[in-house]
Amino acid sequence: MHCHYHPTMQVILKRIDYKSLNGRQKENYNFQKVSGVLADYGYSTLRLTDDWQGADFVAQHCDGVSFLRVQLKGRLAFNKKYQGKDLWICFPVDNGLYLFPHDEVLNLILNDGRLQGTLSWDQKGNYHFPTLSGELKYILKPYFLSHSPPVVPETVTGL
Repeated sequence: MHCHYHPTMQVILKRIDYKSLNGRQKENYNFQKVSGVLADYGYSTLRLTDDWQGADFVAQHCDGVSFLRVQLKGRLAFNKKYQGKDLWICFPVDNGLYLFPHDEVLNLILNDGRLQGTLSWDQKGNYHFPTLSGELKYILKPYFLSHSPPVVPETVTGL
């Protein structure tokens, strides 16, 4: 039996400009990008419609044991309301993503005195870093996950 492919509608795929997306679209985009990277490390992701114990999504490892509750961000961020909830923070960067335990990395940042004394942290209870300094990249280095090279499919014959 031969399979014949007859497209009924032409689909034009064009890369989008991330900056042109609205907030919800950026969150969806980031989730898809992050899910692709986590798949390379054996994780399946499930987007939650409502924050569950502070998590935007859960990630289950193929070992059947590892299970992460993850808060998705657009950049490095900490929040007092995430403390003590065993949450992981994830944010994409050009060549991969960072995925780290919120409380563990927060303690490293607090021990360096980076957040104390800021209006954002002291009064609002959160802090976002607009860019990553060399020091922050060094702290986050163990939590960096890179994209895998693309898999090139073999040529299909007999169609």
